[in-house]
Amino acid sequence: MDREPQGHTVKVATAGEAFDAWVPSPLPPVPAVVWTPALRAQFDDALLALGRLDALTGFLPNASLVLYSFVRKEAVLSSMIEGTQSSLADLLLFEIDEEPGVPIEDAREVSRYVNALDHGLQRLRGGFPLSLRLIREVHKVLLGRRRGGQYTPGEFRRSQVWIGGTRPGNAAFVPPPANELTACLTPFERFLHGPPSVTPPLLKAALAHVQFETIHPFLDGNGRVGRLLIALQLAADGLMPEPLLYISLHFKEHRQTYYELLDRVRRTGDWEAWLEFFADAVRSSAKAATDSAKRLLSLSASDVLRIDAMGRPAASALAVHRALQQRPIATSGSLVIATGLTPPTVNKALVHLERLGIVTELTSRRRGRVFSYGKYTAILNEGMSLPR
Repeated sequence: MDREPQGHTVKVATAGEAFDAWVPSPLPPVPAVVWTPALRAQFDDALLALGRLDALTGFLPNASLVLYSFVRKEAVLSSMIEGTQSSLADLLLFEIDEEPGVPIEDAREVSRYVNALDHGLQRLRGGFPLSLRLIREVHKVLLGRRRGGQYTPGEFRRSQVWIGGTRPGNAAFVPPPANELTACLTPFERFLHGPPSVTPPLLKAALAHVQFETIHPFLDGNGRVGRLLIALQLAADGLMPEPLLYISLHFKEHRQTYYELLDRVRRTGDWEAWLEFFADAVRSSAKAATDSAKRLLSLSASDVLRIDAMGRPAASALAVHRALQQRPIATSGSLVIATGLTPPTVNKALVHLERLGIVTELTSRRRGRVFSYGKYTAILNEGMSLPR
């Protein structure tokens, strides 16, 4: 259907240059979204896929171990979209105080994403509302102290930003000027607080993501906070309490379409095309996560049977194997802490697991050896190739 642009431009002049900045209209869209049979079917499919994924936490053993890895997968994928070169292995190595294969700041940045998501979810579980204050808190954790100093972590910007180009005048998109932020963010917060009966959670997450990316309220980190907001919104409204969905995989694989559709919403009001894309992203990501989780749990169950057949050494080997399901790359020292076993017992268990072909040593040194649960990490790494 024909719509007006979802916002308006304002003239801004800074440093002798005049340019147009975009100020979005408040949510929800006016006129309302047109729910064609095809679009409604896509959202139904996405909700069904989400439900199946969410059910993993209640019906599958060791689902919490899968959750640990999936959160880190989403953190790596979301950071890749912003140009970070850290892989999942780099993040896992960084978390056990090992040297990653990329600059340390790249791995630290991805680790902060994990911490930011955990902070937001813990606040929501404690009864704190999804609000501008919580978004600022998440941003503060995401940027941290070292890298984020010049980017005012946890504070909304007081100056102009732009996307693409070298200055606002030649940018691909210019978000609202700083003096318009309050007028944009106040109704945005009201929309987030709206009950699910008014705007269903999945639709709310889709609309809010576009609005946040358009407002671009921070000097840095907007893309990652915008993707974190999806997980936080779904958790706040009870649709996906545990962050098993790694939707950034779909955004990464269809990056150009993703950006084009965001711009289309702003310029032409075509919310339906964006909603079709978002529903497909949720459906395909949830389906992939469900499939991966089942394969991971099937692999671990199969390996448990092989370990059980070892006899006396099985108990300690099973303890190490369980720890490796949570941290599939680990040092013998980190496994001692995770299992509570003595160093000699852990080392003996690792020898047995190596003989079974379950574990592979990644290093060739006497102390601080690093081990990988190879087949497990291979499943997690699907779709994780770094952009070229």
